[in-house]
Amino acid sequence: MKKTVLFDLDGTLIDSTPAILDGFRTAFTTQRKPTPSDEAIKALVGYPLDIIFARLGVAENAVQDYIDIYKDRYRQIYLEQTTLLEFAKEALELASKNANLGIVTTKTTKYSINILENLGVMKFVKTVVGRDDVIHPKPDPEPINLALTRLDKTSDEDRKNSFMIGDTIMDMLSAKGADINPLGVLCGYQNKEQLEKQTQNIFKNSFEAVKFLSNL
Repeated sequence: MKKTVLFDLDGTLIDSTPAILDGFRTAFTTQRKPTPSDEAIKALVGYPLDIIFARLGVAENAVQDYIDIYKDRYRQIYLEQTTLLEFAKEALELASKNANLGIVTTKTTKYSINILENLGVMKFVKTVVGRDDVIHPKPDPEPINLALTRLDKTSDEDRKNSFMIGDTIMDMLSAKGADINPLGVLCGYQNKEQLEKQTQNIFKNSFEAVKFLSNL
């Protein structure tokens, strides 16, 4: 049976940290509020924007204003400030030979597809599930379940042969909630100690994870 491999985006396949940090700095500066440290922002990457701004201390009634400023800035710079992580292209190319590929991210679908096309790797991907496609984002299983539905891989047997590769606990929890196999990578925003709380399958990067799957 052909495997299904789902990838997170930020910290798993791409590095858009400069654009993300720029967007947050612009939002706080525009609102004339102290800008959180880069470390505080990066520790929350992977969550939806509304949750990140709330955890950074923004009042609930002001969160949408911050998001709007962030998105206005982000759309100006995101393509030029986003790069593929090392061996990410090789991971996608190898996985596409043996599996159905999908992307499951908390970025919006439009931005995600534009990034993948700009980096020359969208050709390997069959579906992209973004924040705007679901009601409940990761760590909820809804995004993964939607990706599996789009790929027509929803049976119990399909799920046994489905894998989620990501760099955060949110990815691991979403995978476990959808009853598929979580694989962690250390090229992103969380460390081995954090990922080990949810999976024992942890790899240096997405290419190492895909090589592991190729041998199953």
